[in-house]
Amino acid sequence: MKVLVIGGTLFIGRQLVKELCEAGHDVAVMHRKPAHGMARRVENLVADRNDAEAVQQALDGRRFDVVYDHVYDWERGTTAAQVQATVRACGDRVQRYIFMSSVAAYGDGLNHYEGDALAPDNHPEPYVRNKAMTERMLFRMHQRHGLPVVTFRPPFIYGPGNPFYREAFFWDRMRLARPVIIPGDGHRLMQFAFVKDLVRALVRAMEVPNAAGEAFNIGDSRALTQLEVVQSLAAAANKAPQLVRIPREAIIHWGGNPMGDPAYFGVYFDMPPITEKMGKAARVLGVRPTPFEEGLKETWRWYLRHRNGQWPQPDFAFENRVLALAHAKTAGV
Repeated sequence: MKVLVIGGTLFIGRQLVKELCEAGHDVAVMHRKPAHGMARRVENLVADRNDAEAVQQALDGRRFDVVYDHVYDWERGTTAAQVQATVRACGDRVQRYIFMSSVAAYGDGLNHYEGDALAPDNHPEPYVRNKAMTERMLFRMHQRHGLPVVTFRPPFIYGPGNPFYREAFFWDRMRLARPVIIPGDGHRLMQFAFVKDLVRALVRAMEVPNAAGEAFNIGDSRALTQLEVVQSLAAAANKAPQLVRIPREAIIHWGGNPMGDPAYFGVYFDMPPITEKMGKAARVLGVRPTPFEEGLKETWRWYLRHRNGQWPQPDFAFENRVLALAHAKTAGV
């Protein structure tokens, strides 16, 4: 099949392109850079997916059987209207339009099934709002015009090749026998999806006839507490972590940023919990999750090979200050 991967040069997309090429598909990627750094057989299309005119020009005269839409512009946001313009630019002969949404599309709450309502159009967080509105738009196009859309709603994605400073954040500290800060009581829930499971599900979504018109939660069935996540990361690395619990409010007051620097619990990892009920992806697509401990061990081996140069050298200045302040507060200084 002729397959277009929009945003195929990073974490999920790069592994998806590799899988598609190995399966014998004719693959193109569309992104903003003049080169993609992948196999020569992968066609390179240059366009900013938020620019409807540029997308139309890049796709003009081309026909694709399957389109994977992975791109979200974290600086400007990617709206439902911009995704709709991409759908239209792909033409009416697409056999699958597979869109990467997120667990965030639910907005909040625990144990969501795929049929649950998504976040409202006026949700205060742009990412949540854009993902939910885009899914609603795509399924309206499915109902009204027969668009063969499939959407995926993964929670935190982990695994080899992860460019986000998440698993590595903790392993960098454990390797140096540094304390790991646990925000609050460590009971906030987190749920994960192994990148290789997600890629398998993405490929199956273009192969399974009755996947069209469906949304899929995808990931581990069990949500873990933050404390359990850190303990699992430590077990994968065969380390004994030194854990320090500090009230979340104090960390934020002292300057901690749950969205990025200065990070105190990985990048974007300390968020209000949203969890999902899994099972539909296994029933319909035949994809079952890799056990978390197995996925983490594989990721740890990849981390050891790539930790130098993959991420900036860790800066512990903020953590040192937080740990000192917390110690002083506990000691009554």
